[in-house]
Order: sequence, then structure tokens, then C-alpha cells
Amino acid sequence: MPARVVTIHAGHPKPCPLGADGVASVEDLLALPHRYDVVLLDLPAKQAGEALLRLRMHPAYRYGPIYCCNEQDALCIALGDGQAPVDHGALDSVVEGWAERFGRLDAELLDSCLDTRILSWLWLLPNRRVHPVLNAQRPTLYEYPLLEVLDPGGVVNQFVRLQLLGQRGWIARTDCVDRLRYCVGCGSGRLNYIDVCPECHSISIARRASLRCLSCDYVGAQEHFIHDGTLECFNCHAPLSRLGQDYERPMENFGCRNCNAFFTEAEVQARCLDCGRIHQPSELRIHEIGRYKLTEIGRMHCRRGEAATVDTGEYFDALGLLGNDLFMHTLDWLLDMQRRYGQPGFSLVGLRFERLQEAVAALGEQQGYALVDEVVTRLVEIVRDTDRCTRTHEDLLWILLPQTNAEGMAKVMDRIRRLSVLIAETAGMVELRMAGCVAPNDIAEGESAALLMARVARELT
Repeated sequence: MPARVVTIHAGHPKPCPLGADGVASVEDLLALPHRYDVVLLDLPAKQAGEALLRLRMHPAYRYGPIYCCNEQDALCIALGDGQAPVDHGALDSVVEGWAERFGRLDAELLDSCLDTRILSWLWLLPNRRVHPVLNAQRPTLYEYPLLEVLDPGGVVNQFVRLQLLGQRGWIARTDCVDRLRYCVGCGSGRLNYIDVCPECHSISIARRASLRCLSCDYVGAQEHFIHDGTLECFNCHAPLSRLGQDYERPMENFGCRNCNAFFTEAEVQARCLDCGRIHQPSELRIHEIGRYKLTEIGRMHCRRGEAATVDTGEYFDALGLLGNDLFMHTLDWLLDMQRRYGQPGFSLVGLRFERLQEAVAALGEQQGYALVDEVVTRLVEIVRDTDRCTRTHEDLLWILLPQTNAEGMAKVMDRIRRLSVLIAETAGMVELRMAGCVAPNDIAEGESAALLMARVARELT
């Protein structure tokens, strides 16, 4: 069934792209008795951002595809889905995939759990992110509009919420947008950095030329050395006629009007403009503002239709897998033991399901991933009880083989190859690629678990 598309125009409706219906405002759209599958915003950036905010607040359009037809501001990027596809066929494909995923979500969980709403919004369409938006009116200076619309009136700190989701492995920060320092007292980022006298901490300081008498070592403002038009030491009254022999210009080039101290560098204080607390810069809380994406763990959990409150380990245990963090911690421990004691030896095997996405598209997302999960379970069953496995991506599986040399790894890989028939039967066009390494011969000096896995993964591409 073709996607039902509506365009919101600035002013009066005009010819609509992609054969869409047209309305003049968000109010007109929300007044209609039926919901459209896709909304196109043919509005200037500021108006489009405001329209997006209102639409995302409404239950009917909170999770659906909304595209901007013109330039986008920060709010458009945070709440929209980018530029619209170029043809109606592409829109139909987007809506079909979105509807299949949305149908697998638990409506009760969406209503009751903010974390589930965040993960679900990210999962429903590819390439969605949680974007920060600069807002000087807020004490934190940044806000995440997505969390605003998914949790209207919420009192939970947005930064803390995202950090907790990241710590559980549901989401990951993709980049650092800004780095801010916050008041220890009230958490505000509105700070004023001021130079003060290091002796009396007065703000009344100024850059001042100074002289040092080499006879008595007195240092003072240059004007204090001028007497009847000649240079004379203010302290010992010695005549100062030769620079470098009688006097010199010291490095101290700041003076305090309050205590008359001279100094090279002023002391810096940070004063909170909201609560007035004074800090040393080193005392401030530092926070990095970034964009966030759904992780592989988050995607797999959303596919199962579970709440974000469910323990990640339940899913991995069901397939005989370790969580990513525990797997990498174990691998790092083995690497440390190998470097320190020269033992134990171990092997690491990476497996990639080639053309997985094509198979999922052919079989349907739910059936496709269910079959792949079955293959993963069978793969895990053939390894030893002492071996450890994890899955860092939908198409990437890892097997850690303690006390295993190159010959032992080859035997394990041979057993895995025998499952290629099963993979062909259950997942059609999917093929399995493998690569591995053996410690200590294949390990680079100082290599961590993350670097080692990244190096092996390159051999699988």
C-alpha cells in the first residue's frame, strides 16, 4: 500500500512534491481524523523546527518519519529525519520498514518507560541520533530536544539520563560537540572567568610598567621612580641612568591597585553567574557534550521488544554470549598476562555474516534476524565450555579461545566451516567469513583488546 504523505506549506498550499496532500499548518494537520505515514515540512528552517517540536509532542507523530524540504536549523536536525527521499517508491520502503519495527514495540512499555521511548525512537529509522542544541537560556547551555518531547515536564537531568544509557551499553557517543565546565554548587555553565591579584584576590588589577632598582632590589611602578624629571629609586634614592646596570624592567607587568603587589600572571577565578560561587578552574566539573547513537546491544534489545530496564545480560545469556564489556575486559586481562608472564597463550577468531542485510531484506526483518540468532546459537554450541563468545554487531561474532595455539584454532575454524551448510539453509545468501590471530606471535606490542579486535575485523571486510 502506498505511503500516505502530507506536506505542510508556508502560507497557502501549493503543488506538493511526491504526490502528497497539502495543509497550511500543524494545526490543520492535527485536526484531521486520520494519521499520515510521512510528513514533509516545506517551511523555512525556524518554522520547520517549531513545527517539528509540536509534531513530536503529539502521540500520532512522535515516532514517525518527518522530513524537511528546505534548509535545517539545529532543532530540525535534532527532531527530524533529514531531507526527504527523492521519489515515492523510496518513501514506501521507509514506511514499510518503520511500520514493521513499530508493530513489534510494546505500547505499554512506551508509555511507562522513558528509556524505552528513547531507544525505540532511535531504532525505528536508520541513522537517527540524539543531537544536542545550544540554548543560552538554560543553565547547562545545551539541551537535548528529543528528551524534551519524549519526557514532557520531566525532571531527570538529561545528561545523567544519557550517561546511564551509555553505561548500560544501549547507546554510544559518536563525537564531542563541545566541552563545558560547570559550577560545583548549582551545576550551571554560566561562568565568568576573571583575573584577580594573587596576593589579596582583588579584582582591581591593571597592566602596569614597573622598574627594579639593582642597588636595593626594590620593585615598584615606573611612575614612582620619576622625580623631578629624572629616574631615581623610590626606596634608596640612587640615581638610575643606565638600563641593565642601575635598573631593569622586571617580568612582573601587572599591578594591584588594592595592595600594590606586582606579579607576572594574575590568578584566574571562575564565578558562577547563577549562584555566585567562586571556584578555582581546576575545581569545575567538566562535561563533554556529544551526539549519541543506538548501539548493537540496543538494536538487538529493541528487536526483541523488551523494555530498557531489562538486563542486557539476559539477551546475551540466551544465545550463550558474553556482554561486550565483559568479553573485552577478559581479552585485555589475557593480553596483560601474556605481556607480563609470557602465558597463557590464546587465540581470537572473528566471524562475519556477509550479505546479512540483503538476506534480512529478502526474508523480512523479524524472520531474518531470528534465523541469524539461531545460527549464532549453533555456532556457540560447537565451541568448548572454556571458550567465550560475544557479538559486537549484527553481522560480527567473536570467539576467544584460551590456552589454544594455531593448530587448535585451525580445528575450531574447521568445525565452524562445516556449519556453512546450515547457514546456507537457514539464511539463504548469507556466507560466513573468518579471520583469527594467535598470542603471542600475532599480537603487536602494547595492543589492547579494542585495537586487536579492530585489526582482525579489517581482515573480514
